[in-house]
Amino acid sequence: MTEILQEFDINGFRDQLVHWFEEHKRDLPWRRTNDPYRIWVSEVMLQQTRVDTVIPYYNNFVQKFPTLQDLAYAEEQEILKAWEGLGYYSRVRNLQTAVREVVEHYGGKVPDTKKDISQLKGVGPYTAGAVLSIAYHKPEPAVDGNVMRVISRVLLIEEDIGKAKTRPIFEKALAKMISPDKPSEFNQGLMELGALVCTPKSPGCLLCPVREHCRAYHAGKEKSLPIKEKKTKVTVKNMAAIVLRNQKGEVLIQRRPDSGLLAKLWQFPNVEVTKSTDSPQECLEEFFRSELEISVKIESAVQKVEHVFSHLVWNITVYEGTLLSENHVTSEDTRWVDENSIESYPFPVSHQKIIEQQIRR
Repeated sequence: MTEILQEFDINGFRDQLVHWFEEHKRDLPWRRTNDPYRIWVSEVMLQQTRVDTVIPYYNNFVQKFPTLQDLAYAEEQEILKAWEGLGYYSRVRNLQTAVREVVEHYGGKVPDTKKDISQLKGVGPYTAGAVLSIAYHKPEPAVDGNVMRVISRVLLIEEDIGKAKTRPIFEKALAKMISPDKPSEFNQGLMELGALVCTPKSPGCLLCPVREHCRAYHAGKEKSLPIKEKKTKVTVKNMAAIVLRNQKGEVLIQRRPDSGLLAKLWQFPNVEVTKSTDSPQECLEEFFRSELEISVKIESAVQKVEHVFSHLVWNITVYEGTLLSENHVTSEDTRWVDENSIESYPFPVSHQKIIEQQIRR
């Protein structure tokens, strides 16, 4: 660590970064509060999600759940609905679990020590550092991929940032670099620099406030850093989904399992279609016979939806259908809903697209 920071002007870098942030920071809603709870919410939302996308979700979320207590005891389906479209739904489930623990075991006060806050569900080193530095002004580094990209260039760290063993290199360096007087401005300055200037593919070095301290810039390596191995191959799944209506015009929806991808969200009945299986229509008909013991008439395809996850692609062909047999559906996880009340259920983005074209048309 001594070697990485040897002959590096920590004070000069720190002062220029903080000054630039104070002069040029964006006016974001979570920067207008010192409430640790709201700062925590914003940091969880901002994980793997763009700022512009987060802003309306954040405003809506803190309006619905303005305090720790409001979120702690809200119905899970209500919080999933408020999160609908943001993805990575385990984030909000973990957040609610952790917030409930704060209410019940910490007197409703977000812990202000690294030891205590790190024990909360879903709170990793980055979130702990962000909340402690921004809300409590404690000099704790907040290291995520965005920050590692910036620091890999500034300090010319040629290690793969995708490997777990690399993170401590950045955490130790930033523990020495962070401003003891303005840790919030320092950490947010790094985040802002990575978002606006030191971007992934075309860093704006000519506009960079800390360019003179950047080793990668002086070595001509700013575009080759950070080093990160390519992601594993993405799996593609072909799916068939159906908008099935009964004699009342109600639509059949199902809740996903309690764990796994998109847990507990609602969806239209669907099946995976492989090359070895029958046609999509026959797969759907068999699903209804075997799983729900009802007969359906599958009509023509009406829509195609592609949804890309970080590790998976769903190609969904959507069919319309009508119920032929009597309605025996009584399960809590499978229900008929009218087209107006469907809005109250949380759906993943892929099935929101189906609602948009097949229900709201």
